[in-house]
Amino acid sequence: MRGYRYRYYPVDSDLYERCVGFAWCSGCRIYTGNMIHVPRGAVIVDELAHLPAEQRDQLRRSEWKLIDYLDRRASDTT
Repeated sequence: MRGYRYRYYPVDSDLYERCVGFAWCSGCRIYTGNMIHVPRGAVIVDELAHLPAEQRDQLRRSEWKLIDYLDRRASDTT
């Protein structure tokens, strides 16, 4: 089981603690995505931070593309 979460709202927003969370199984391709609570002080390492903003936005607009990208990235590091 793999997971990914990211902050959706800017740091100055009252909604900053509402984040997007995904969990999926790479083998069976079943996934779930929800709005989740992450405390303001918690640090989230963004696996897409190294990408240009346009590419990050494109991946986040498609759950399947995002999951495929993160699976490929995890496979490359193992």
